[in-house]
Amino acid sequence: MGYENITVERNGRLAIVSLNRAQSMNAMDGIMMNELANCFEALQNDPTIQVLILKGSGKVFSAGGDIKAMLGTDGEGNFEIDAIMLDISRMVKAFYSLPMITIAAVHGAAAGLGFSLALAADIIIAEEDSKLAMNFIGIGLIPDGAGHFFMKERLGVPKAKQMIWAGEVLNGHAAKKLGLVDEVVESGTAVEQAGQLAQKLLHSPLVAMIETKKILHTQKQVELNDILKMESETQTRMRKTADHLEGIKAFVEKRPANFEGK
Repeated sequence: MGYENITVERNGRLAIVSLNRAQSMNAMDGIMMNELANCFEALQNDPTIQVLILKGSGKVFSAGGDIKAMLGTDGEGNFEIDAIMLDISRMVKAFYSLPMITIAAVHGAAAGLGFSLALAADIIIAEEDSKLAMNFIGIGLIPDGAGHFFMKERLGVPKAKQMIWAGEVLNGHAAKKLGLVDEVVESGTAVEQAGQLAQKLLHSPLVAMIETKKILHTQKQVELNDILKMESETQTRMRKTADHLEGIKAFVEKRPANFEGK
């Protein structure tokens, strides 16, 4: 299957999925989200793949959702929020339940939806100078892509709330200290380190490891689905708020936002 905004490489039992909008910092537009959902759903039924590496092309992992598309200035003049939220839910459900070990190799920015997707991986490797942020709050939105679920899983509820509300940008070491990533590596080496880990895994008892993942993730699937549903409903409402409109305008105009809690 051919894709426009992602690439898929296969090497025996290893697959490498790359976000491939380098000219836009791998910001996720509707096409990329749909393609990722289709890709992960197809891999659900591929027993030949046991390890998957997820990475970004170019200088960053992913800058998150496409802000220009949200403003309707992407040249297409539209942004179908309901369709987008459906594809985000499909993407996350399929990725979280993949019957393989998933590794996110993060370099540069992993922000917003990009960070949510990275957090969905079984193992996260981040470069020391990465910029990781659950920064939806900066444009008056809530996390989507099950950001609430994954932050809570790694941090617990109290700390997850504080991190989401703050929208703080973390480097690799700060994220590792909090437990948001699993391994920190030198700048420029995340993909290489992910490849080395993948080879180690391919010489491990992967059938047993994947069954453990299935048992643990199956118990969480209902909660994940519920959170995705609530995020979709809430994000649609948030998109209509004055704070969100101010947030994206301030972002594009490169100025501080003047939020009024409306």
